[in-house]
Amino acid sequence: MSTLDARDRAILDFERDWPQHRGAKEEAIRAELQLTPSRYYQLLGRVIDTGEALAYDPMLVGRLRRMRDAREHARRARGAETLQ
Repeated sequence: MSTLDARDRAILDFERDWPQHRGAKEEAIRAELQLTPSRYYQLLGRVIDTGEALAYDPMLVGRLRRMRDAREHARRARGAETLQ
């Protein structure tokens, strides 16, 4: 069984603890993780699709997956409206 590497755990921990941080999230991502915000979100999207992430923090990963799915559903609905 594969395990999460330190970077993936740090990304999940950051996302879980984000409401406790002050300031702009993008600045905190750069300062704490040494990643650009776009790279952070790419990695976060990849990691939440793994079983290891789900085992590491099931509530966080479940919430993030639901939020992503809701955004995708809203995007598709907007796209369907523009085609009509």
